[in-house]
Amino acid sequence: MESRALSKSDPIYHTTRLKKEISNLIEHLRVDVGKVTEPQAKALFETTAEALGGLMKAFEDYETKNEEAWQK
Repeated sequence: MESRALSKSDPIYHTTRLKKEISNLIEHLRVDVGKVTEPQAKALFETTAEALGGLMKAFEDYETKNEEAWQK
């Protein structure tokens, strides 16, 4: 996505910021997978990271209007 100055009323301003926060959380979860030894905790962290990845894709699809739902 091309860089541009966005106002706080522009939804893309917010989606961009939220994607950064989601990305940071995904990274944190994946690092923590390597820090815990309990298999259930590892599975929980990895599953959460994967679910957040799906949300990240939804934000990207919204921004690029790739999905029909975002084109209306």
